Amino acid sequence: MSQKSGELDQGLVDYLAQYITPHKRAAIERVLSQRTRFFTVVLEDIFKPHNASAVLRTCDCFGIQDIHLIEKTDTYKINPFVTRGASQWVDLHKYFSPNGSAVDQCFDALHQKGYKIYGTSPVADSQSIHELPLFPDQKIALVFGNEHEGISEEVKSKVDGLVHIPMRGFTESFNISVSASIFLFELIKRASAFESPNFHISEEERGELRLKWYKDIVPHADIHEKHFRRQTQNA
Repeated sequence: MSQKSGELDQGLVDYLAQYITPHKRAAIERVLSQRTRFFTVVLEDIFKPHNASAVLRTCDCFGIQDIHLIEKTDTYKINPFVTRGASQWVDLHKYFSPNGSAVDQCFDALHQKGYKIYGTSPVADSQSIHELPLFPDQKIALVFGNEHEGISEEVKSKVDGLVHIPMRGFTESFNISVSASIFLFELIKRASAFESPNFHISEEERGELRLKWYKDIVPHADIHEKHFRRQTQNA
């Protein structure tokens, strides 16, 4: 982002801020200060919108900014009654490749961003979430499969490792949104034990999200933006 572009965006933020209550602005700053891309979540072919939407809500609660959706046979649709508005605050990245592999498309993008990818699965060679190695400079993506079959064989063959939640009962796994909650709670708790300069999003990323969120919550933000830019051009 150029200095001039950054100055214009900051000016627009300041302009839109007058239409947002101080309480809401303070809440946005509190959330921005805790947002992270150090961990991210991948959902593979989830065909129950209720469950996928619950995961979005979980991610927002834990400060996870990005959710990646691999769409093979099913297209994800947000259930607003479940997300409770969470979808407004997180970024969704969708992958669909009718003539190729949506898994490859997603994993290539994650690897380019420096993520190590783990599939969630209770199979014998999977390691416990409590034993998963964490490092201050290594970002992690967790892949969750659909409600009946879990992650696909394709995902299992392409992830960097497999991880599971130790179970003490007869049931093999939790509901996907419960699983995501447990995984994220454990990872964030463990990550808090070391100081990683890359854990929280950068100041530039906060600025980008601040502008995006302001545009989302200010009524008729597009009209306000046009008015602001006309004023700026005429100044």
